[in-house]
Amino acid sequence: MQANFFSVILMPLALSVIMTGLGLSLTIGDFKRIFLFPKAMLVGLVCQMLLLPIVCFYIAKGMNLPPEMAVGLMLLAAAPGGPSANLYSHMAKGDVALNVSLTALNSLFSVLSIAFWVNFSMVQFLAVDTYVPMQFGKVLEVCYIVILPVGAGMIVRAYFPQISSRLEKPFKMASGLFLAAIILLAGWKERSHLWQDAEIVGFAALLFNVACLSLGYFIPRMFHLSKKQAIAIGMEIGIHNGSLAIYLALNVIGNATMTIPAVVYSIIMFLTAALFGYLVNLRP
Repeated sequence: MQANFFSVILMPLALSVIMTGLGLSLTIGDFKRIFLFPKAMLVGLVCQMLLLPIVCFYIAKGMNLPPEMAVGLMLLAAAPGGPSANLYSHMAKGDVALNVSLTALNSLFSVLSIAFWVNFSMVQFLAVDTYVPMQFGKVLEVCYIVILPVGAGMIVRAYFPQISSRLEKPFKMASGLFLAAIILLAGWKERSHLWQDAEIVGFAALLFNVACLSLGYFIPRMFHLSKKQAIAIGMEIGIHNGSLAIYLALNVIGNATMTIPAVVYSIIMFLTAALFGYLVNLRP
């Protein structure tokens, strides 16, 4: 795919702003919480890193998605939770501190898990002779785009708390605008066949989203975690970082069609997450 302003300049810039904004909300204490609540963290990470990609794989297989769509959906499954998960968890009366810690860990571990699931899905869904292993340089590129901005945001918060407090709200607003812009522009790039592709992958994206929210809530409850923790984990693994999945499809794999599942899912997830938050709070 030919390099262009959207994939080469706007996408990295947008992701850097989103991840820096995330870093501005993080402290070392958020990572210490791992040791204070290891059970909740472990359940959330296993759901995010292992269970969801497996569920996504069988949905893609079972619905016989076209290979590129299947890989695109797997990209989304491998992407960590999005920053919006914290906001939705707060609105649904979840444990936002747990969300913040999970988002931080998922963002770090996703550098490795994405490489694994990208290669796995390309082997499974695409012809063997089209499979290209994810190069180490591309893994580093994902690392730069995820970890460095988060780290920069954390440093600002740690050493310049007054500046951080002033920047946090503008960065949150900018993150939301950039996320919307990424989804709209990715859809615009594929506008000639977006509707047809959405019809193909739409139900699979909805089914996967409902599975994410449901498993993210009920599995923690099975392990006797509190309702607030279960809501937090449900939101964390139900609201994926669609912007990162779009970036990976365009800049790492170089396939614009693979962005469609992330675009469709990103539209669906904000509606279903709001409904999920309402339903889980119907009973005390």
